[in-house]
Amino acid sequence: MDVVTISPKFQVVIPRAVREHLKLLPGQKMQALIHDDRIELIPVRSAASLRGFLRGIDTTVDRDADRV
Repeated sequence: MDVVTISPKFQVVIPRAVREHLKLLPGQKMQALIHDDRIELIPVRSAASLRGFLRGIDTTVDRDADRV
């Protein structure tokens, strides 16, 4: 478990292993959310980077007999 320290300017450094795993880049935007008693940072991805991420998903839906 990596531990970070809050600087006097309330900044933190994301550990290298986390940055590399999530492929974060300098200047990239992050969304900060409060969830219960913790902070969650979620990388903001462009719509273009999300293209094709659902490729191969099964889109068949079982329907009731009275539905078309």
